[in-house]
Amino acid sequence: MRFRTSSIGLGVAALGLFVAAGLIEARAETTLVMSSWLPPKHPLVENAMKPWADDVEKATEGRVKVRVLAKPLGAPPAHFDMARDGVADITYGLHSFTRDDRFLRSRIGQFSFLGDNAVAVSKAYWDVYAGSLDAAGEHEGVKLLSLFAHGPGMVHNNQRKIETPEDFSGLKLRTPGGYIADLMQDLGVTTQFMGPGEVYEKLSRGVIDGVTFPMEALKAFRLADHLTHSMTLPGGIYNTSWFLVVNQAKWDAISDADKAAIEALSGGAFAERAGAVWDAADAGGAALVAETKIEVHEANPAVLAAIKERAAKYEAEWAEAVKAQGFDGAAALATLRSATGVSF
Repeated sequence: MRFRTSSIGLGVAALGLFVAAGLIEARAETTLVMSSWLPPKHPLVENAMKPWADDVEKATEGRVKVRVLAKPLGAPPAHFDMARDGVADITYGLHSFTRDDRFLRSRIGQFSFLGDNAVAVSKAYWDVYAGSLDAAGEHEGVKLLSLFAHGPGMVHNNQRKIETPEDFSGLKLRTPGGYIADLMQDLGVTTQFMGPGEVYEKLSRGVIDGVTFPMEALKAFRLADHLTHSMTLPGGIYNTSWFLVVNQAKWDAISDADKAAIEALSGGAFAERAGAVWDAADAGGAALVAETKIEVHEANPAVLAAIKERAAKYEAEWAEAVKAQGFDGAAALATLRSATGVSF
């Protein structure tokens, strides 16, 4: 009888161990919280971030889940530091929102004349910045998952058609900071920095005369009714360099196999995914604009020449600063443009 009692006791103990093991395995699942500052229905959120999150869960067989928040945990410019400091696990954002020089080499993704579609620019940007320019070295405290860019940047305003370089003078335009803010100021524009979510109110109230945005933003942020002119130029008047990062400690806690699965979905693969979303959104924006009063025109030779002159100056200054860090910025920029097919 004592033997049978002992066997039952051992069985219960073993069952307890199995249950405990199951609980440990369940707790081993990692949920990564993504702070998302674009509107929840923005194409980048709906068609890139959320599908990527779903794919991460599938690729890791449920061991790693990404929860995309409907509301951000902080202001857009704070998002890199939020990932670094563990306020959020995953964030995305623009390097130009961070106003110090820690992302100097990222500026390669902001210049004029980079490419005519977001897929080509995003893939080339990842290859060059993450490659020869050591992007990981500029993203201390986080794991750099991917880099990408939006479609060709344009100048939209409600005052006049830009027919001479002097027509820029006096315009009040929202810019995302960085290179395009410097370029616009050089052309006589009064620039204002604000998050995309603030633009509609400022534009509709006349606080600003226009914006520098790709075409998709006119639809995404409902700006078309408050604009009259949009100017394009080959390769875009500017672009924006975007990051997707995860807190380093959170990344380190993930198994090697799951890290590999996530990396296969990130890097160049995510750059292409995000680029395709931007291109589709630009097409949607263009379709909307075609039904409005907005006049879309390409920069004429005089305006193009003025922009090229100033762009070359800023590129040379950047290349010198990057050279002081031990990198060949001029060669990297030439490689990026070669990959996207732009002649400058």
